[in-house]
Amino acid sequence: MLILGSGPAGLTAAIYGARAGMAPIVVQGIQPGGQLTTTTDVENYPGFKEVIQGPWLMEQMQAQAEHVGTRLMWDTIVEVDLTARPFRLIGDGGDVYEGEVLVIATGAQAKWLGLDSEDAMKGKGVSACATCDGFFYRGKKVAVIGGGNTAVEEALYLTNHSDDVTLIHRRDTLRAERILQERLFAHPGIKVLWNKEVREFVDGGGTAGLVALTLEDTVSGEHSRIDVDGGFVAIGHHPATELFRGHLALDEDGYIAVETGSTRTSVPGVFACGDVMDKVYRQAVTAAGTGCMAALDAERFLAEAEFEAIKEAAE
Repeated sequence: MLILGSGPAGLTAAIYGARAGMAPIVVQGIQPGGQLTTTTDVENYPGFKEVIQGPWLMEQMQAQAEHVGTRLMWDTIVEVDLTARPFRLIGDGGDVYEGEVLVIATGAQAKWLGLDSEDAMKGKGVSACATCDGFFYRGKKVAVIGGGNTAVEEALYLTNHSDDVTLIHRRDTLRAERILQERLFAHPGIKVLWNKEVREFVDGGGTAGLVALTLEDTVSGEHSRIDVDGGFVAIGHHPATELFRGHLALDEDGYIAVETGSTRTSVPGVFACGDVMDKVYRQAVTAAGTGCMAALDAERFLAEAEFEAIKEAAE
């Protein structure tokens, strides 16, 4: 069993795969541990009363996977061959990995604005996930940057924690679905700033973290400032699927297409789990859940393939 990606999805698939005797090999890729290694406080992963650290959680998952028999490889895959089993992954140094089944758990990355101040303030008031971090801004002033479904959904979600939510959009109309826009405009706790771009995330110094945003009007060029405690960048995600274009069916947003209710892709024996196929929930716990599903789907696939081979041999 080959697994590409070592976040919660990939490592959960490995744990289940190892326990099922599928001898999993995990190729970790350019960000071992996935997005949780860039997250500090994690308060919504089941099983921990106190706040835990994202990197520590991933270390524990990796240790568990290795303990039950998973082999972890440090490599960056540059080419794939899914035309026949065993499937082949080729690393940038020329190493070849083969597996009778392949689980893709390469994840997705949040899109950022690309500002130096944004990068400096990540985890200090700047986030790309309201569901993950909104709880830490209870009763505080927050802003959401974006104009699509993600931004509107994040703004609406944040009203569970804050009575002062501002949506900042660089245009004068939203791209979000009409029903979401109606909910947004009807909510008394949300105000919208139109034709505004964030130019700087303002650091309060010391332990203060984010204290304000510097904005530029996209029509007049005028600069302004809004005081906030939290800034949520919500301009979408990039699924890590470049390797699989032309090899697997992708949806209109570039995520790997899977059969409803399963992790099966368009190629029999290839499975996808975690954020690379999930553009709705994008949580560590849901990624782990689909990792479990992928391993179980892979186990069933191998059992059926073995049965068919025995039946053909007997005939």
